[in-house]
Amino acid sequence: MSVIAALTGLPGWLVLACVAGLPALEASALVGVVVPGETAVVAGGVAAHAGIVPLWAVVVAAVGGAVIGDQVGFSVGRRYGPGLVRRLPRRLGDSRAFERALDLVRRRGVLAVVLGRWVASLRALVPGAAGMSGLSRTRFTLANLAGGAVWASAVAVAADLAGAAYPTLERRLGAAGLALLVVVLVVLAWYLARGRRRQHDAPGVADGHASGA
Repeated sequence: MSVIAALTGLPGWLVLACVAGLPALEASALVGVVVPGETAVVAGGVAAHAGIVPLWAVVVAAVGGAVIGDQVGFSVGRRYGPGLVRRLPRRLGDSRAFERALDLVRRRGVLAVVLGRWVASLRALVPGAAGMSGLSRTRFTLANLAGGAVWASAVAVAADLAGAAYPTLERRLGAAGLALLVVVLVVLAWYLARGRRRQHDAPGVADGHASGA
């Protein structure tokens, strides 16, 4: 039995609790690398399609859980700083992935927070990385509210429309997230290469001026 099938077999109130709780845990405790919160939101949308719970309640629960979880993740990252990943069990913490997320937030700020919501490999890591990056709480909160509201609403409504065809929706969400991750990495690589070229060219320019003088 799939996770979604198991969740949709629960009583309505428990479905909503999972829709709110799993996305909240995803970033606040970094368990998203094991159980993606997106799965719970998809299950909530499928349950709404089946008439088990109202769609509006799924959206409210998903948005609330996503936003609250990311705020906690941000606070954890800010409080524990560089020691955060070392405190995680090896099966949950990937220091290289966390460093990539941290670098992305440092370079892209609120854009990374909003876009990271759509990429499974970043969703659980970006809030903590944002807390460590020096991004202000106000800017993070605004980006978190915007990204969380759009992501949770879109996934829940899409799952409600998909109904029994939710496996296709899951594959498309995964493919879309992977495509977005590739785009983000390409842009980041270009940005880094451009910065290195500038650093490499600067001494030559300076030497040219000096020799001309």
